[in-house]
Amino acid sequence: MKAIVISLGGSEIIPDGVNYKYLEEFKKVILKQLKNYKIVIVCGGGSVARKYIEAVRKSGGNLFHQALVGINATRANARFLSYFFGFDPEWGIPHKMRILKKYLRKRNLVICGALEYRPDQTSDSTAATIASKLDADFVNLTDVAGLYDRDPKKFRNAKLISRISWEDFDKIVKKIKFKPGQHFVLDQTASKIIKSEKIKTLIMKNVKELDKFFRNEKFTGTVIEG
Repeated sequence: MKAIVISLGGSEIIPDGVNYKYLEEFKKVILKQLKNYKIVIVCGGGSVARKYIEAVRKSGGNLFHQALVGINATRANARFLSYFFGFDPEWGIPHKMRILKKYLRKRNLVICGALEYRPDQTSDSTAATIASKLDADFVNLTDVAGLYDRDPKKFRNAKLISRISWEDFDKIVKKIKFKPGQHFVLDQTASKIIKSEKIKTLIMKNVKELDKFFRNEKFTGTVIEG
């Protein structure tokens, strides 16, 4: 079965309170596709991670400590989501690639947060790494509809870029300096991975668009390939 890796932004899981309606819709879309795909959901840390990271930074914590607290936020979100999907707590969530692969051999859905610590990474690069290991397409569900020519939260006339090459996307991302908890459609390490491994990557916001993607229909978002 073909594998799909979905990076689910923490801002979609718990923007302030738990995003219950969104997650219910997301759950329905995922469950009905398990007969067709093996799916890995990688949870981001979102605002929870950023709040922890900022507090550690203010207290004098180094980048390593900031990264670790962010990793733990992603794992807390993944633990929550696994219960939301009704997983037996005994399964736990994988922290290593070999455990993730072991779980995926036994069932068609695996939920995780960040795996082992790597410098200059967010959950997006975890998802990109997993996609490369599974020869999977990579879907990034975030809080914007895709890649824009400028920040859509600041500029009303920002235009959505529906298609872009790996090379051109990487050029854009390289202009941004990495920091733990950063908020961009894809992090710098993830961009390097999808470019070098030639991973088809899709960025979108709404669960409806994810459903359209699964049904091979036209969706609103950004496709990175070629």
